[in-house]
Amino acid sequence: MSTTLVRNIATLVTNDPEREDGPLGLIRDAALVVEGDRIAWAGRTADAPAADTAVDARGRAVVPGFVDSHSHLVFAGDRTQEFNARMSGQAYAAGGIRTTVAATRAASDEELGANVARYLAEALRQGTTTLETKSGYGLTVEDEARALRIAAEHTDEVTYLGAHIVAPEYADDPAGYVALVTGEMLDACAPYARWIDVFCEKGAFDGDQARAILTAGQAKGLLARVHANQLTYGPGVQLAVELGAASADHCTHLTDADVDALANGSTVATLLPGAEFSTRAQWPDARRLLDAGATVALSTDCNPGSSFTSSMPFCIALAVRDMKMTPDEALWSATAGGAAALRRTDIGRLSPGARADLAFLDAPSHVHLAYRPGVPLVSEVWRAGRTV
Repeated sequence: MSTTLVRNIATLVTNDPEREDGPLGLIRDAALVVEGDRIAWAGRTADAPAADTAVDARGRAVVPGFVDSHSHLVFAGDRTQEFNARMSGQAYAAGGIRTTVAATRAASDEELGANVARYLAEALRQGTTTLETKSGYGLTVEDEARALRIAAEHTDEVTYLGAHIVAPEYADDPAGYVALVTGEMLDACAPYARWIDVFCEKGAFDGDQARAILTAGQAKGLLARVHANQLTYGPGVQLAVELGAASADHCTHLTDADVDALANGSTVATLLPGAEFSTRAQWPDARRLLDAGATVALSTDCNPGSSFTSSMPFCIALAVRDMKMTPDEALWSATAGGAAALRRTDIGRLSPGARADLAFLDAPSHVHLAYRPGVPLVSEVWRAGRTV
Protein backbone atom coordinates (compact mmCIF):
# COMPACT_ATOMS: atom_id res chain seq x y z
CA MET A 1 0.00 0.00 0.00
CA SER A 2 1.48 3.37 -1.00
CA THR A 3 2.35 6.04 1.55
CA THR A 4 2.21 9.84 1.34
CA LEU A 5 4.23 12.23 3.48
CA VAL A 6 2.58 15.60 4.20
CA ARG A 7 5.38 17.87 5.33
CA ASN A 8 5.98 21.53 6.19
CA ILE A 9 2.83 21.81 8.34
CA ALA A 10 3.06 24.95 10.49
CA THR A 11 0.87 23.49 13.25
CA LEU A 12 -0.77 20.07 13.29
CA VAL A 13 -3.74 19.37 15.56
CA THR A 14 -3.75 15.64 16.36
CA ASN A 15 -6.27 15.66 19.26
CA ASP A 16 -3.95 13.10 20.84
CA PRO A 17 -2.70 14.58 24.15
CA GLU A 18 -0.07 11.85 24.46
CA ARG A 19 1.73 13.11 21.37
CA GLU A 20 2.43 16.76 22.15
CA ASP A 21 1.04 19.90 23.78
CA GLY A 22 -2.29 19.88 25.61
CA PRO A 23 -5.61 18.22 24.68
CA LEU A 24 -5.12 19.17 21.03
CA GLY A 25 -1.83 17.27 20.84
CA LEU A 26 -0.47 20.24 18.90
CA ILE A 27 2.74 19.66 16.95
CA ARG A 28 4.66 22.56 15.39
CA ASP A 29 6.77 22.21 12.23
CA ALA A 30 4.96 18.93 11.74
CA ALA A 31 4.46 16.14 9.24
CA LEU A 32 2.02 13.28 8.65
CA VAL A 33 2.31 9.98 6.85
CA VAL A 34 -0.86 8.66 5.24
CA GLU A 35 -1.03 4.99 4.27
CA GLY A 36 -4.12 4.10 2.30
CA ASP A 37 -7.05 5.67 4.13
CA ARG A 38 -5.32 5.87 7.53
CA ILE A 39 -2.81 7.96 9.43
CA ALA A 40 0.36 5.91 9.79
CA TRP A 41 2.59 8.44 11.56
CA ALA A 42 2.49 11.97 12.99
CA GLY A 43 5.34 14.02 14.40
CA ARG A 44 7.92 16.68 13.68
CA THR A 45 9.12 17.17 10.13
CA ALA A 46 12.71 16.54 11.17
CA ASP A 47 11.76 13.05 12.36
CA ALA A 48 9.54 12.08 9.43
CA PRO A 49 10.11 8.66 7.84
CA ALA A 50 10.45 8.14 4.12
CA ALA A 51 7.32 7.72 2.01
CA ASP A 52 6.45 6.89 -1.58
CA THR A 53 5.28 10.42 -2.37
CA ALA A 54 5.40 13.79 -0.62
CA VAL A 55 3.04 16.77 -0.37
CA ASP A 56 4.17 20.21 0.76
CA ALA A 57 1.67 21.83 3.13
CA ARG A 58 3.43 25.17 2.49
CA GLY A 59 3.29 26.35 6.09
CA ARG A 60 -0.43 25.85 6.51
CA ALA A 61 -2.13 24.50 9.63
CA VAL A 62 -3.74 21.06 9.39
CA VAL A 63 -6.65 20.01 11.60
CA PRO A 64 -8.83 16.89 11.69
CA GLY A 65 -11.83 16.98 9.40
CA PHE A 66 -14.80 18.43 11.26
CA VAL A 67 -17.37 15.99 12.64
CA ASP A 68 -20.87 17.45 12.36
CA SER A 69 -23.00 15.20 14.57
CA HIS A 70 -26.39 16.92 14.17
CA SER A 71 -28.12 17.99 10.96
CA HIS A 72 -31.48 17.75 9.16
CA LEU A 73 -30.68 17.59 5.44
CA VAL A 74 -33.52 15.54 3.98
CA PHE A 75 -35.97 18.34 3.23
CA ALA A 76 -37.51 20.42 0.49
CA GLY A 77 -38.88 23.94 0.41
CA ASP A 78 -37.80 27.25 1.85
CA ARG A 79 -38.51 29.09 5.11
CA THR A 80 -37.12 32.49 4.24
CA GLN A 81 -40.37 34.18 5.25
CA GLU A 82 -40.25 32.56 8.68
CA PHE A 83 -36.67 33.73 9.20
CA ASN A 84 -37.52 37.23 8.03
CA ALA A 85 -40.50 37.38 10.40
CA ARG A 86 -38.41 36.09 13.30
CA MET A 87 -35.71 38.69 12.66
CA SER A 88 -38.53 41.25 12.74
CA GLY A 89 -39.46 40.29 16.29
CA GLN A 90 -41.62 37.18 16.19
CA ALA A 91 -40.64 34.32 18.53
CA TYR A 92 -39.46 30.93 17.22
CA ALA A 93 -41.67 27.91 17.96
CA ALA A 94 -41.44 24.28 16.87
CA GLY A 95 -44.58 24.70 14.73
CA GLY A 96 -42.50 26.02 11.85
CA ILE A 97 -41.44 22.44 11.15
CA ARG A 98 -44.87 21.76 9.63
CA THR A 99 -44.07 24.04 6.70
CA THR A 100 -41.10 21.88 5.75
CA VAL A 101 -43.08 18.68 6.31
CA ALA A 102 -45.59 19.73 3.66
CA ALA A 103 -42.87 20.62 1.13
CA THR A 104 -40.87 17.46 1.83
CA ARG A 105 -43.84 15.17 1.39
CA ALA A 106 -44.55 16.79 -1.98
CA ALA A 107 -40.96 16.47 -3.24
CA SER A 108 -39.65 13.65 -5.41
CA ASP A 109 -36.93 11.24 -4.31
CA GLU A 110 -34.64 12.85 -6.89
CA GLU A 111 -35.19 16.32 -5.47
CA LEU A 112 -34.56 15.20 -1.91
CA GLY A 113 -31.45 13.26 -2.89
CA ALA A 114 -30.08 16.22 -4.81
CA ASN A 115 -30.61 18.47 -1.79
CA VAL A 116 -28.77 16.09 0.53
CA ALA A 117 -25.86 15.81 -1.92
CA ARG A 118 -25.73 19.59 -2.33
CA TYR A 119 -25.53 20.34 1.39
CA LEU A 120 -23.05 17.54 2.06
CA ALA A 121 -20.80 18.93 -0.68
CA GLU A 122 -21.19 22.42 0.76
CA ALA A 123 -20.14 21.16 4.19
CA LEU A 124 -17.24 19.16 2.75
CA ARG A 125 -15.82 22.27 1.08
CA GLN A 126 -15.72 23.84 4.54
CA GLY A 127 -13.84 20.91 6.08
CA THR A 128 -16.61 18.62 7.33
CA THR A 129 -15.64 15.03 6.56
CA THR A 130 -18.23 13.24 8.72
CA LEU A 131 -21.85 14.35 8.92
CA GLU A 132 -24.86 12.87 10.69
CA THR A 133 -28.32 13.61 9.30
CA LYS A 134 -31.89 12.83 10.31
CA SER A 135 -35.34 12.18 9.01
CA GLY A 136 -38.19 14.10 10.63
CA TYR A 137 -39.78 16.07 7.80
CA GLY A 138 -41.98 13.23 6.53
CA LEU A 139 -43.91 12.05 9.60
CA THR A 140 -45.65 9.23 7.72
CA VAL A 141 -44.39 5.67 7.52
CA GLU A 142 -43.63 5.99 3.82
CA ASP A 143 -42.05 9.45 3.97
CA GLU A 144 -39.87 8.75 6.99
CA ALA A 145 -38.61 5.49 5.49
CA ARG A 146 -37.76 7.12 2.16
CA ALA A 147 -35.99 10.01 3.93
CA LEU A 148 -33.75 7.55 5.75
CA ARG A 149 -33.18 5.48 2.63
CA ILE A 150 -32.07 8.62 0.77
CA ALA A 151 -29.89 9.77 3.66
CA ALA A 152 -28.21 6.36 3.88
CA GLU A 153 -27.14 6.69 0.26
CA HIS A 154 -24.98 9.65 1.28
CA THR A 155 -23.75 9.08 4.86
CA ASP A 156 -23.28 6.25 7.35
CA GLU A 157 -24.55 8.35 10.27
CA VAL A 158 -28.33 8.26 9.80
CA THR A 159 -30.90 9.02 12.51
CA TYR A 160 -34.59 8.12 12.67
CA LEU A 161 -36.48 11.20 13.91
CA GLY A 162 -40.08 10.29 13.30
CA ALA A 163 -40.61 11.97 16.68
CA HIS A 164 -39.71 15.47 15.46
CA ILE A 165 -43.21 16.78 16.08
CA VAL A 166 -46.64 15.13 16.17
CA ALA A 167 -47.75 14.69 12.56
CA PRO A 168 -50.54 17.11 11.53
CA GLU A 169 -52.91 14.18 10.94
CA TYR A 170 -52.55 13.20 14.60
CA ALA A 171 -52.88 16.69 16.11
CA ASP A 172 -55.83 15.50 18.21
CA ASP A 173 -54.32 12.09 18.94
CA PRO A 174 -50.69 12.41 20.06
CA ALA A 175 -50.84 9.01 21.77
CA GLY A 176 -51.82 7.48 18.45
CA TYR A 177 -48.83 9.12 16.78
CA VAL A 178 -46.45 7.84 19.46
CA ALA A 179 -47.86 4.36 18.83
CA LEU A 180 -47.16 4.79 15.11
CA VAL A 181 -43.61 6.05 15.72
CA THR A 182 -42.84 3.13 18.03
CA GLY A 183 -44.60 0.55 15.87
CA GLU A 184 -45.12 0.44 12.13
CA MET A 185 -42.96 3.48 11.40
CA LEU A 186 -40.07 2.16 13.49
CA ASP A 187 -40.26 -1.20 11.74
CA ALA A 188 -40.03 0.49 8.34
CA CYS A 189 -37.26 2.89 9.32
CA ALA A 190 -34.91 0.88 11.52
CA PRO A 191 -33.17 -0.94 8.63
CA TYR A 192 -31.85 2.37 7.27
CA ALA A 193 -30.79 4.03 10.54
CA ARG A 194 -28.08 3.75 13.17
CA TRP A 195 -29.69 6.16 15.64
CA ILE A 196 -33.07 7.12 17.07
CA ASP A 197 -33.82 10.67 18.21
CA VAL A 198 -36.77 12.54 19.73
CA PHE A 199 -37.54 16.25 20.15
CA CYS A 200 -38.27 16.27 23.89
CA GLU A 201 -39.68 19.77 24.20
CA LYS A 202 -42.83 21.75 24.88
CA GLY A 203 -44.82 21.65 21.64
CA ALA A 204 -43.26 18.33 20.63
CA PHE A 205 -42.95 15.30 23.00
CA ASP A 206 -42.98 15.17 26.78
CA GLY A 207 -40.72 13.03 28.94
CA ASP A 208 -42.99 9.98 29.08
CA GLN A 209 -43.56 10.03 25.32
CA ALA A 210 -39.84 10.49 24.67
CA ARG A 211 -38.96 7.58 26.95
CA ALA A 212 -41.39 5.27 25.13
CA ILE A 213 -39.98 6.30 21.74
CA LEU A 214 -36.33 5.92 22.69
CA THR A 215 -36.72 2.60 24.47
CA ALA A 216 -38.66 1.19 21.51
CA GLY A 217 -35.81 2.22 19.22
CA GLN A 218 -33.21 0.74 21.52
CA ALA A 219 -35.12 -2.54 21.54
CA LYS A 220 -34.75 -2.54 17.75
CA GLY A 221 -30.99 -2.05 18.05
CA LEU A 222 -30.89 1.69 17.41
CA LEU A 223 -28.67 3.92 19.53
CA ALA A 224 -30.25 6.90 21.30
CA ARG A 225 -29.69 10.63 21.02
CA VAL A 226 -32.04 13.38 22.20
CA HIS A 227 -33.08 16.92 21.24
CA ALA A 228 -32.99 18.20 24.82
CA ASN A 229 -33.64 21.45 26.69
CA GLN A 230 -33.53 23.76 23.66
CA LEU A 231 -36.49 26.07 24.21
CA THR A 232 -36.99 25.71 27.95
CA TYR A 233 -36.08 23.62 30.97
CA GLY A 234 -37.35 20.05 30.71
CA PRO A 235 -36.64 16.35 31.22
CA GLY A 236 -34.64 15.78 28.03
CA VAL A 237 -31.12 15.88 29.45
CA GLN A 238 -31.95 13.69 32.43
CA LEU A 239 -33.68 11.19 30.16
CA ALA A 240 -30.73 11.12 27.78
CA VAL A 241 -28.29 10.36 30.58
CA GLU A 242 -30.59 7.78 32.18
CA LEU A 243 -31.00 5.86 28.92
CA GLY A 244 -27.29 6.07 28.03
CA ALA A 245 -27.87 8.24 24.97
CA ALA A 246 -24.73 9.13 23.07
CA SER A 247 -25.68 12.79 22.98
CA ALA A 248 -28.07 15.35 24.40
CA ASP A 249 -28.33 18.06 21.76
CA HIS A 250 -28.96 21.81 22.30
CA CYS A 251 -28.63 21.90 26.14
CA THR A 252 -29.52 25.59 26.20
CA HIS A 253 -31.55 25.59 29.44
CA LEU A 254 -29.84 23.51 32.12
CA THR A 255 -30.33 23.13 35.84
CA ASP A 256 -27.43 22.32 38.13
CA ALA A 257 -28.71 18.74 38.22
CA ASP A 258 -28.63 18.59 34.41
CA VAL A 259 -25.03 19.80 34.35
CA ASP A 260 -24.04 17.30 37.04
CA ALA A 261 -25.71 14.46 35.13
CA LEU A 262 -23.82 15.33 31.95
CA ALA A 263 -20.54 15.70 33.82
CA ASN A 264 -20.88 12.33 35.54
CA GLY A 265 -22.32 10.28 32.67
CA SER A 266 -21.24 9.19 29.21
CA THR A 267 -23.70 11.41 27.33
CA VAL A 268 -22.06 14.18 25.30
CA ALA A 269 -23.55 17.69 25.46
CA THR A 270 -23.81 18.75 21.82
CA LEU A 271 -24.18 22.51 21.46
CA LEU A 272 -25.66 24.06 18.32
CA PRO A 273 -24.83 27.77 18.24
CA GLY A 274 -26.22 28.22 14.74
CA ALA A 275 -29.69 27.73 16.20
CA GLU A 276 -29.24 30.45 18.79
CA PHE A 277 -27.73 32.76 16.18
CA SER A 278 -30.65 32.22 13.80
CA THR A 279 -33.36 32.53 16.44
CA ARG A 280 -31.81 35.25 18.64
CA ALA A 281 -32.19 32.88 21.56
CA GLN A 282 -30.17 32.49 24.74
CA TRP A 283 -26.70 31.05 24.12
CA PRO A 284 -25.80 27.70 25.72
CA ASP A 285 -23.30 28.17 28.55
CA ALA A 286 -20.45 26.02 27.30
CA ARG A 287 -18.14 27.33 30.01
CA ARG A 288 -20.42 25.98 32.73
CA LEU A 289 -20.46 22.54 31.14
CA LEU A 290 -16.72 22.42 30.50
CA ASP A 291 -15.82 23.59 33.99
CA ALA A 292 -18.07 20.86 35.41
CA GLY A 293 -16.21 18.23 33.38
CA ALA A 294 -18.84 17.45 30.75
CA THR A 295 -17.80 16.37 27.25
CA VAL A 296 -18.93 19.02 24.76
CA ALA A 297 -19.43 18.73 21.01
CA LEU A 298 -20.23 21.47 18.50
CA SER A 299 -22.47 20.95 15.50
CA THR A 300 -24.29 23.05 12.92
CA ASP A 301 -27.88 21.77 13.30
CA CYS A 302 -28.14 22.53 9.58
CA ASN A 303 -31.87 22.70 8.83
CA PRO A 304 -34.13 25.00 6.81
CA GLY A 305 -35.87 26.62 9.76
CA SER A 306 -33.76 27.43 12.80
CA SER A 307 -30.12 27.04 11.67
CA PHE A 308 -29.59 27.11 7.93
CA THR A 309 -25.80 26.88 7.98
CA SER A 310 -23.47 24.02 7.08
CA SER A 311 -20.36 25.86 8.29
CA MET A 312 -18.52 24.32 11.21
CA PRO A 313 -15.93 27.15 11.13
CA PHE A 314 -18.79 29.62 11.65
CA CYS A 315 -20.04 27.61 14.62
CA ILE A 316 -16.52 27.53 16.08
CA ALA A 317 -16.36 31.33 15.86
CA LEU A 318 -19.76 31.67 17.55
CA ALA A 319 -18.74 29.29 20.32
CA VAL A 320 -15.61 31.29 21.06
CA ARG A 321 -17.27 34.70 20.84
CA ASP A 322 -20.60 34.01 22.54
CA MET A 323 -20.38 30.71 24.44
CA LYS A 324 -17.20 31.37 26.43
CA MET A 325 -15.13 28.63 24.82
CA THR A 326 -11.44 29.00 24.07
CA PRO A 327 -10.32 28.47 20.45
CA ASP A 328 -8.71 25.17 21.49
CA GLU A 329 -11.88 23.94 23.20
CA ALA A 330 -14.07 24.92 20.28
CA LEU A 331 -11.90 23.11 17.73
CA TRP A 332 -11.70 20.00 19.92
CA SER A 333 -15.49 20.01 20.29
CA ALA A 334 -15.98 20.37 16.52
CA THR A 335 -13.73 17.38 15.83
CA ALA A 336 -13.06 14.95 18.70
CA GLY A 337 -16.21 16.08 20.51
CA GLY A 338 -18.35 15.33 17.49
CA ALA A 339 -16.70 11.93 17.18
CA ALA A 340 -17.56 11.21 20.82
CA ALA A 341 -21.17 12.24 20.15
CA LEU A 342 -21.24 9.62 17.38
CA ARG A 343 -19.33 7.08 19.46
CA ARG A 344 -16.57 6.93 16.87
CA THR A 345 -12.88 6.46 17.65
CA ASP A 346 -11.64 6.43 14.04
CA ILE A 347 -12.38 10.09 13.27
CA GLY A 348 -11.86 13.47 14.94
CA ARG A 349 -8.15 12.91 15.48
CA LEU A 350 -4.95 12.71 13.41
CA SER A 351 -2.89 10.04 15.11
CA PRO A 352 -1.87 6.57 13.94
CA GLY A 353 -4.83 4.36 13.12
CA ALA A 354 -7.30 7.19 12.58
CA ARG A 355 -8.99 7.74 9.24
CA ALA A 356 -7.01 10.25 7.19
CA ASP A 357 -9.54 13.09 7.24
CA LEU A 358 -7.64 16.38 7.00
CA ALA A 359 -8.54 20.03 6.59
CA PHE A 360 -5.76 22.39 5.47
CA LEU A 361 -6.15 26.01 6.58
CA ASP A 362 -4.81 29.06 4.79
CA ALA A 363 -3.39 30.15 8.13
CA PRO A 364 -0.50 29.13 10.38
CA SER A 365 -2.77 28.18 13.31
CA HIS A 366 -6.21 26.75 14.02
CA VAL A 367 -6.90 29.82 16.16
CA HIS A 368 -7.58 31.70 12.92
CA LEU A 369 -10.89 29.82 12.62
CA ALA A 370 -12.22 32.08 15.40
CA TYR A 371 -9.79 34.97 14.87
CA ARG A 372 -10.94 35.49 11.24
CA PRO A 373 -14.67 34.70 11.33
CA GLY A 374 -16.43 34.41 8.00
CA VAL A 375 -13.21 34.02 6.02
CA PRO A 376 -13.05 30.77 3.96
CA LEU A 377 -9.82 29.46 5.46
CA VAL A 378 -10.27 25.78 4.52
CA SER A 379 -8.21 25.49 1.35
CA GLU A 380 -7.95 21.72 0.88
CA VAL A 381 -9.78 18.71 2.30
CA TRP A 382 -8.78 15.04 2.39
CA ARG A 383 -11.23 12.32 3.33
CA ALA A 384 -10.03 8.76 3.91
CA GLY A 385 -6.64 9.68 2.46
CA ARG A 386 -7.95 11.22 -0.75
CA THR A 387 -8.18 14.85 -1.80
CA VAL A 388 -11.82 15.81 -2.29
